[in-house]
Amino acid sequence: MSASRPAAVIVLAAGEGTRMRSRTPKVLHEICGRSLVAHVLAAAAELAPQRTVVVVGHERERVSAHVDEVAPGVTTAVQDKQNGTGHAVRMALDSLAGDDTTPADALSGTVVLCYGDTPLLRGRTLGDLVAAHEAGGNAATVLSAHLDDPTGYGRIIRDSSGACAGIVEEADATADQRAITEINSGMYAFDGAALAAVVQRLSTDNAKGEEYITDTVALLRGDGLRVGVSVAEDAGEIEGVNDRVQLAAARASLNRRLLETHMRAGVTVVDPASTLVDVDVTIGQDAVIEPQTQLLGGTVVGDEAHVGPGARLTDTAVGAGATVSHTVAEGAEIGERAVVGPYSYLRPGARLGGRAKVGTFVEVKNSNVGEGTKIPHLTYVGDADIGKEANIGASSVFVNYDGVHKNRTVVGDHARTGSDTMFIAPVNVGDGAYTGAGTVVREDVPPGALAVSEGHRQRNIDGWVRSRRPGTAAADAAERATSAED
Repeated sequence: MSASRPAAVIVLAAGEGTRMRSRTPKVLHEICGRSLVAHVLAAAAELAPQRTVVVVGHERERVSAHVDEVAPGVTTAVQDKQNGTGHAVRMALDSLAGDDTTPADALSGTVVLCYGDTPLLRGRTLGDLVAAHEAGGNAATVLSAHLDDPTGYGRIIRDSSGACAGIVEEADATADQRAITEINSGMYAFDGAALAAVVQRLSTDNAKGEEYITDTVALLRGDGLRVGVSVAEDAGEIEGVNDRVQLAAARASLNRRLLETHMRAGVTVVDPASTLVDVDVTIGQDAVIEPQTQLLGGTVVGDEAHVGPGARLTDTAVGAGATVSHTVAEGAEIGERAVVGPYSYLRPGARLGGRAKVGTFVEVKNSNVGEGTKIPHLTYVGDADIGKEANIGASSVFVNYDGVHKNRTVVGDHARTGSDTMFIAPVNVGDGAYTGAGTVVREDVPPGALAVSEGHRQRNIDGWVRSRRPGTAAADAAERATSAED
């Protein structure tokens, strides 16, 4: 079914969520890389509504600021006192209408109502709700679902035509009504003008003294208007999150849904039960994700890449055909067919060229590592630019911090640096240059030279690579660099 563009979507997010036992407002808790309310707003955005308003109350400043950040253009309305869902909707309608008109005059078209703590809700389910609502010419349409165990939910009572005759809360239901498995989600599509009129008639004559949006069904039916029903394909979509147990369950359900989508698109996930993925992650065809792997934030994994086991990548790009195992990476770029790990740490700004190798117990931060360059083990590379096809010996350290400033080191193409080399930045090591094991490089090393340490002094042996390593790539690189200088 297709539907028109709704006049508005209202998202209720004013509650305190005391069962979360948290200093963080309930709707700001995160699963799969987004807050609960951000998931709902993403689903609502698929409808392309003319306006979206989030009703805030508890910690309104924090929630409003978050809404502004994740969904620019979405507005907020304040419910000062939590006087029920009907009262919250009235606050939203007043906000949508503004100061110059009434809600009934302002709203022409469909208004969708949903909740900020239902992160599994899909845009297509809301689309089906709107389509069913408009096709039936309804004043309101209830989003329902069938549950094997409907205990605790209000039951949908249908008439002979299939329309909603009423909603009976469990405490008021007869034995036959309790046997009904179709339940009310609390989400609706309304005719905007009908909604604006009916919420003004909601009563507080109940145990809590609150206005309930569910009461609109009986009022509209009493006016002779039709109330329809749209059934959610997946009952899990309508479940709200009220405590940490339900938060974990929602995380598991959404994670499973995301992984199934990736697998059906051609990704091998060896062990879905131990693999976590965020909603904004992209994984290419024929990639393999091994167990105990977390792909977080906006991570992008290229075609035929092999990630894991034991990898945790956040906002990291992995090139096609690359291999990344037992690695933590944040804000890094890994080139095509590069090899990372096991037990590597790529910090923000680490950029590895194609076929580069970063091995065991290597940490890279804010550095460019050239194509085909190898940093096999036990090394720290910080604030450096390393050329192509270089080799950095074990236990080397790029000493980038002088206590006040971060300084850069430049290592040229085809350089070969010995084990336990200390690069005291700022310093340049030329193309094709070598360093001896244990060298402390305090001064620039010319192309093709060998740098060794003598006590506290550094000595450069010019031409060493040409005479001792003739015919090698390092010798050729040094010769080109020397010729260019001449």
